[in-house]
Amino acid sequence: MRAFVFPGQGSQSVGMGKALADASPVARELFQEVDDALSFNLFRLMTQGPEDQLTLTENAQPAIMANAIATLRVMQREGGFSIAQKGDFVAGHSLGEYSALCAAEALDAGTTARLLRLRGQAMQAAVPVGEGAMAALLGADIEKAQALADAAAQGEVCAVANDNDPSQVVISGHKAAIDRAVAMVKEHGIKRGILLPVSAPFHCELMQPAADAWRWPWPMLRWSPRCCRFTPMCWPRRSPRRTRSSCGWSSR
Repeated sequence: MRAFVFPGQGSQSVGMGKALADASPVARELFQEVDDALSFNLFRLMTQGPEDQLTLTENAQPAIMANAIATLRVMQREGGFSIAQKGDFVAGHSLGEYSALCAAEALDAGTTARLLRLRGQAMQAAVPVGEGAMAALLGADIEKAQALADAAAQGEVCAVANDNDPSQVVISGHKAAIDRAVAMVKEHGIKRGILLPVSAPFHCELMQPAADAWRWPWPMLRWSPRCCRFTPMCWPRRSPRRTRSSCGWSSR
């Protein structure tokens, strides 16, 4: 069994896609397709920056998708295979789910880029730049992360956002609360806290306005048959009050 898994936000960096585009016309075509769909030179931002503009979620989301799909298309062309032949599943983390749907040919790259630009705008509008943050906790299980989040909140939002594996958990919320949490990691037996390069606090209740605003595009989409099985991201079982949404947050 083989799965193709696509990354989420935080994996962007200035220079992304340049070597691929220099080496492959297939990659250049994909980047141009995305630029045309957005009526914006995203590829120049990806390769030249500035970093603060690339980090903005409305830019980072389509950029990461474009880089992932360009990589996949080059792999398929150079390797002489299709994802339908070699992939049993596609999946992704947060925005990576959109890349996975594009990889599975349910959505074309241009449509996916436009969706991610709108998604990013909705998410950034929910929490202005500088007011939210996320941090990865290394050496933390879900119980330690929850205890730290509870202690750091102090009336603000500080919540477990992603249960990545038994030793890494991501928290999200108001910036001051996340800063407090990072400063308190040793007190809670956690090895290290690392602030993530994102412009909004994803996967927490601060994203509820974005989830509400993000319902409108879906009835207008034209879906194509998937060439392989898509596996959606699921919330940790320990978070029964949360369900996933297209913006990564919904409360019951």
